[in-house]
Amino acid sequence: MNLSNPTNALGQPSQPPVATLSAPALQPLAQTALLVIAAYVAAQMLADIASLKIGVVAGLAVDMGTFVYPITFTLRDVVHKVLGRQMTRLLIVTAAAINLVMALYLMWVASVPGDPEWGLAAEFSAILAPVWRIVVASIVAEVVSELVDTEIYHWFVTRVTRRFQWLRVLTSNSVSVPIDNVIFAVGAFGWTLPWGVVWEIFLFNLIVKYGVTLISLPLIYIAPDRRHHDEG
Repeated sequence: MNLSNPTNALGQPSQPPVATLSAPALQPLAQTALLVIAAYVAAQMLADIASLKIGVVAGLAVDMGTFVYPITFTLRDVVHKVLGRQMTRLLIVTAAAINLVMALYLMWVASVPGDPEWGLAAEFSAILAPVWRIVVASIVAEVVSELVDTEIYHWFVTRVTRRFQWLRVLTSNSVSVPIDNVIFAVGAFGWTLPWGVVWEIFLFNLIVKYGVTLISLPLIYIAPDRRHHDEG
C-alpha cells in the first residue's frame, strides 16, 4: 500500500482530509459570536428608543441615540469577521425585524388604558409611543447602511488586504456612516423640523459617529481573523 498517495475503493486518489476545528477550539469563537450579536441587537434597540428625544449637546441639536448607535458598525464588522458575509446579512435583517416588532409592541402598550391608580398612562404614551417617521427612517437607515458596510468590508478583505484590521473597519464605516446619516436625518426630521435643525442633527451625528468609530476600532481584535470564504 502506497501511503504517500492513498486511494479509495475505486482506485482513485483520495481527497486530502479537510481541517476542522475541534469543539474546544470552536467554543471561544462561538462565545465571541454570541456576545457580539447580543451587543449589536441591544445597541440598535437602545439607539432606536433614545432617538425619540432630540437633545442639545454642545449647543447643537442631536437625537440621543447617536451616542449608542455608531458602535453597531464596528460590532457588525466583528460579526462579519467571525461568521462571514451571509450570516452578517441575516443578522442585519433580523435586527431590523426585532426593532420593528419592538415599535409595534410599544404602540400597543401605549394604546392600552392605564390603571387609574398608576396615573402615568399619558406620560408613558408621550415618551415611548413610537413616532413612525422616526422608526421607519431609523430602520431603513440601519438596513441600507449596514448592508453597504457589509459589502465594503467584504471588498476590502477579499480585494485589498487582510492586514491592517483597523483599516478595514475605518474604510467600511467611512462609507456607511454618511449614508446612514443622510437617510435618518432627512427621513426622520426633514420637512418636520427647520432645515437648520436638520443640518445640525446631521452634522453632530456625523462627528459623533466618526468619533465612536475611532474609539471602537480595537473591538475588531477581540476575535481571531478567520480566513473564511463567503458565498455570493
